[in-house]
Amino acid sequence: MENFPVINMKNLNGDKRASTMDIIKDACENWGFFELVNHGIPHEMMDTVERLTKGHYKKCMEQRFKELVASKALEGVQVEITNMDWESTFFLRHLPVSNISQVPDLDEEYRTIMKEFAVRLEKLAEELLDLLCENLGLEKGYLKKAFYGSKGPNFGTKVSNYPPCPKPELIKGLRPHTDAGGVILLFQDDKVSGLQLLKGDQWVDVPPMKHSIVVNLGDQLEVITNGKYKSVLHRVIAQTDGNRMSLASFYNPGNDAVIYPAPAVLEKEAEERKEVYPKFVFDDYMKLYAGLKFQAKEPRFELMKNVEANVTMGPIATA
Repeated sequence: MENFPVINMKNLNGDKRASTMDIIKDACENWGFFELVNHGIPHEMMDTVERLTKGHYKKCMEQRFKELVASKALEGVQVEITNMDWESTFFLRHLPVSNISQVPDLDEEYRTIMKEFAVRLEKLAEELLDLLCENLGLEKGYLKKAFYGSKGPNFGTKVSNYPPCPKPELIKGLRPHTDAGGVILLFQDDKVSGLQLLKGDQWVDVPPMKHSIVVNLGDQLEVITNGKYKSVLHRVIAQTDGNRMSLASFYNPGNDAVIYPAPAVLEKEAEERKEVYPKFVFDDYMKLYAGLKFQAKEPRFELMKNVEANVTMGPIATA
């Protein structure tokens, strides 16, 4: 198996830019995932986020998870569990309006650092979108505008812990799925592994690497690129020892953003006569995804074609 793509963002400034852009292009087309180093987020900030996230789990979440496991008798399962995941999670919303001050049980230091971390991640996500525009031959800012809708993008963080699991062969940390949204930035544990992506017919480990940010592409980027870039199935394998931390931040279109293949991409493909992906309102897709997350994405796209005729371009259409 070829090496998992790692992008050194320092190399975007200088004579290695072209080769680095090629690695990003290949990762988007053939992996749907890549890992960033030298991404500009201070290591001290990441260390603080990790320390406070793990402390918060110990203090506020661990006992609740143990009670959930006991209530469902999951410790002694003998058959595969297919309707739940071995994870403890909560959600923070950053855009269009933050809910961090309303989330219970977070101490002030944690709230403050997560707000600061979110600002850095938002900037990195928008920088990445412009790198994708460059590789796709789209004008700078196209993807950010496509996600904008009338109130700006949706941006939030799923904070997860995957505690030690006695039966990882019978219950997944997180069942296989593609992500519905745009671009996902993951700060994951650098000691406890578990994240895997499907490449061809093989599950491939996403390597834990200290102070890196793992990036994966969601369904909306597959649509906008008309399948040139792919959202890829991934899962989390629970481990028998070690608690894995995962902070996945989702930079997604605004609810009323109209998503459709970029005309410039379709023009390039005109001779190939590829099937064109549907046009839809992002919130309609999310309503569909909510019930079908752990099923194949292709039927979701087909179902969206059925409502395509009713889609009108939003107030900030980007033709």
